Amino acid sequence: MGSDAAVIATVVELLPSAAYRLVLENQQEVTAHAAGVTVKNFVRLRPGDRVEVELSPHDRGRGRITKVLRKL
Repeated sequence: MGSDAAVIATVVELLPSAAYRLVLENQQEVTAHAAGVTVKNFVRLRPGDRVEVELSPHDRGRGRITKVLRKL
């Protein structure tokens, strides 16, 4: 699908239509939606959760959450 490598981000805000506002490790804000197993298993994300995100190659302000990283 031509997506770039995944980056780590933190959920900052829950938005309407199952979207999330995230802050990347480099402090850039992006809007993302959950994809794949995250949606299929009804994973609930809350502010503060760390996730893995694939950024869109066309719009670096949008992305897709591919994995939820577990807290230690």
